[in-house]
Amino acid sequence: MRTLISTAFISLDGVVEAPGGEPGYRNSGWTFKHTEFLPESFEIKGREQKEASAMLMGRVSYEAFSPVWPGMAEFADYKVMPKYVVSTTLTEDDLVTDWGDTTILRSLDEVAALKETEGGPIIVHGSASLNQALSDAGLIDRYHLLVFPLLLGAGKRLFSTTDKDVQKLELVEHEAYPNGLQKQVFDVVR
Repeated sequence: MRTLISTAFISLDGVVEAPGGEPGYRNSGWTFKHTEFLPESFEIKGREQKEASAMLMGRVSYEAFSPVWPGMAEFADYKVMPKYVVSTTLTEDDLVTDWGDTTILRSLDEVAALKETEGGPIIVHGSASLNQALSDAGLIDRYHLLVFPLLLGAGKRLFSTTDKDVQKLELVEHEAYPNGLQKQVFDVVR
């Protein structure tokens, strides 16, 4: 079974919306506007590209990333790996042609089936709504969180407000950096 890893830039109050400057959010670009950039605090992002064997995202994140990431040197490893987009509305004609193999999945059942295939870890970038659905369905195995020392108030959250049983996490890696960022890596306890 493949490991499904959710990776996120997250504010202390749980917001994950528009960290890189995506339009339409009041605090868009919060990751680099308000926190000193220290390369060592982002080491996990490079490691994720080396360790992942596929990328999973929702439609909104795909539409934000696909016009930009294929041409960015810092995301070169993602260009060649298989990508999966969970969407009920995207068609094959909506997919970009310069970002490698991309498959549209129509349901969480198809994500569960993907996890049952052979291969290495699958990394989930962005995709707040998808992350909530995956978490609620018990499909996420690990969280890679870079927690920013910011309170953003309103905004899309990584976790849903669904009333559900406790889900225990085990902290397997952590580090605090001089700029206030915290790396927190949690495995989901089954």
